[in-house]
Amino acid sequence: MLAECLLCPRGPFLLPASLISAHHREENIWKLCEYIKNHDQYPLEECYAVFISNERKMIPIWKQQARPGDGPVIWDYHVVLLHVSSGGQSFIYDLDTVLPFPCPFDTYVEDAFKSDEDIHPQFRRKFRVIRADSYLKNFASDRSHMKDSSGNWREPPPSYPCIETGGISPVNNFLRFKEIKSSSPCSCLALARA
Repeated sequence: MLAECLLCPRGPFLLPASLISAHHREENIWKLCEYIKNHDQYPLEECYAVFISNERKMIPIWKQQARPGDGPVIWDYHVVLLHVSSGGQSFIYDLDTVLPFPCPFDTYVEDAFKSDEDIHPQFRRKFRVIRADSYLKNFASDRSHMKDSSGNWREPPPSYPCIETGGISPVNNFLRFKEIKSSSPCSCLALARA
């Protein structure tokens, strides 16, 4: 069974519904990177996983499915895919947005991020930008962050096995990717406009 046909600049981009799991944004983007690599639709070196968070774990993002209307969702973190096209235009792939998929970078920044000038400093977002090939090779999650103190799932897990690095590396390095303490708030913007 296929999810809806997601329109991309080079034509339809079909993602199996089994690859999309609500509440597991980091895995959705990992699966999207894997799909791009396996289907050779775009050069993987043009793609980046972007973790968005801050020290307080409170970041506003507008135009999210979780909150219809004009208000933001306050996420503890969010993950999107950035495609810096060799053709000159960059796109954001956000599986949780109500904006177009993919969304032109400038439109996404304007509509989903708004201006930092309008946001209280404690809510300003920071970005960790990771090359897609590095993300595929190094990210691992045992999904323990999705369990409560009794070991029960807060939200249903994806149907596929946990993502592992395949080596002797940790089986769970999710927090290393999610924790953002010193990155520049502008690193994602600079990359996409370079």
